[in-house]
Amino acid sequence: MAARALASVTVTFGMVSIPVKLYAATAPQASISFNLLHAACGSRLKQQYLCAKEGVVVERADMVKGYEFAKDQYVTFTAEELKELEEKGTQMIEISEFVPADSIDPIYYDKAYFLGPDKGGAKPYALLAESMRQSGQTAVGRYAARGKQYIVQLRAVPGGLVMQQLLYAPEVRTIEDVGIETAPVRDTELTLAKQLIAQISSKQFDPSQYEDDVRKRIEAAVQKKVEGEEIAISPSAPEGGGQVIDLMEALRASLEKTSGKRAPARTAAPESAPAELKAAQRKPAKKVAAEPEARRKVGKR
Repeated sequence: MAARALASVTVTFGMVSIPVKLYAATAPQASISFNLLHAACGSRLKQQYLCAKEGVVVERADMVKGYEFAKDQYVTFTAEELKELEEKGTQMIEISEFVPADSIDPIYYDKAYFLGPDKGGAKPYALLAESMRQSGQTAVGRYAARGKQYIVQLRAVPGGLVMQQLLYAPEVRTIEDVGIETAPVRDTELTLAKQLIAQISSKQFDPSQYEDDVRKRIEAAVQKKVEGEEIAISPSAPEGGGQVIDLMEALRASLEKTSGKRAPARTAAPESAPAELKAAQRKPAKKVAAEPEARRKVGKR
């Protein structure tokens, strides 16, 4: 089935204009939603808005939008005022600069769209795509739609161009906000971890190997309910207590599981083995008691 264009726009940089069409690059499945019902009769419930001060139901015709600039203090805006603040659509993707393809962190990626040449745009479209592909550059610019202004990246992919909608800098947090505690990593641990990574590595990512198991379970459960069957409820798993973690043994067990054969735990390493691995087998790893919740400190001396 041929893709349907969402809009016709023009890519511009310098004095060059390229007519293109915009297509959705993804088709995310809508999440399975449930309606709220009255348990007594099974009828759907209606949402109502109550005035926090007077406790009365407020109809939409009596609502206005307001911005809270201080505690319980608001400035209000009419629909016409908000419309005036929207970005005017120009149907233009204005390229501001070209940057190296690997200089944009994927954390800034938002929605993606395919760009296809419109009538009369095949030649300049191919020229832009090929020049970016050979130079290793991507284009960064602005695009206005639906009253908003977006920062976008145009990147060449096999077969054409993708417009990647990007997040603005204030919308992306830094890893420093997490407050990660530093922990030393020993060479012996690193050697085993790298071996484990090598065992479960693939040449490339194949998204078809992954399915939404939760969605499949919900769909199956819905079908059972429609057919009048009951859903079996599994007993809740008991909460585990404090767990002692031996990082070296966990790595060895993982290697044994992925290789399908028992990995030598304390036997002498062959002469061809790395010196770090020989040392790991001669010296037992230190055990560290795990802390509650998810903050487990492993391999820390």
